[in-house]
Amino acid sequence: MDRQQVFFHDWGLIGYEDAWKKQEQILQENVNVKTAARLDTIQSDPYFVPTKHHLIFCEHPPVFTLGKSGDISNVLISDEEMQAKGIAFYRTNRGGDITFHGHGQVVGYPILDLEKFGTDIGVYLRNVEEVVIRTLSSLGLESGRSKGETGVWLDAGIKGKERKICAIGVRCSRWMTMHGFALNVNTSLDYFNHIIPCGIENKQVTSLKKELGKELVMEEVKSLLKQHFEAVFGAVLNAS
Repeated sequence: MDRQQVFFHDWGLIGYEDAWKKQEQILQENVNVKTAARLDTIQSDPYFVPTKHHLIFCEHPPVFTLGKSGDISNVLISDEEMQAKGIAFYRTNRGGDITFHGHGQVVGYPILDLEKFGTDIGVYLRNVEEVVIRTLSSLGLESGRSKGETGVWLDAGIKGKERKICAIGVRCSRWMTMHGFALNVNTSLDYFNHIIPCGIENKQVTSLKKELGKELVMEEVKSLLKQHFEAVFGAVLNAS
C-alpha cells in the first residue's frame, strides 16, 4: 500500500482547552466524511474513504489533565493552590489518569484514521511509544516500555530507578484517534510533585534535560519526532 499522507501542524504555545476544541473539530470532520461514505453504497472500502490524517505538535501553559477513568485523589493540590500557582485543570475524554503539560514539553496529537493504519488500538499505542523510543535513541538516551504501563520509561526493569519521560493518553472514535503523547524535554519537573503522575505511585518522572544534563533545542527534538513518526507509521508528513 502507498504511504499515508499526514498533514503536519505546529500550533506553538496554545491553551489546553483551545487545542482540545480544535482536535475535536478535526475529528468530527473526519467522522462526518466516514458517515457520508457509508451512506453511499458505492463506497464500501474504508481504506478509500477520503478522511485526512493530521499530526499536531504544540506546547501548553501549565495544566493538569485527568483522563476519563482517572482518580481525582491522584491530584495532591487544592483548587486554590492550583490557581495561586497558575496551573489550569481539565477533566478530559482521553484514556489514562492525571498528567501535567507545561512549557518545555512537546505535546503530540496524532489524529489518524486507523482504518488505514490497522484497527488495533494496542498496536497504535505501541507505535506511538516506538516513535518516542527511537527519538530518544537518536539523542543518545536508551528507553523502553514498562509492562502494563503505557508510556516511555528509562530503567523500567530496575526497581527504584524507573523514570517516566513520556506520558500517552488517547481517545478513539469511529477509529479516529485524538489526544496523544507528552514528552518532557526541558520541562520543569516540580509540577509533578503535586500529582501522582498517571496514577502510578513510587515511580519518578524525568526529562531529557535532566537525563542529558543540558537544555535541548525544541525544534531539533520535534524534527526527530517527525522523522521517526514517518518511519514507524509508514507515512509522509506534509505541511498544512
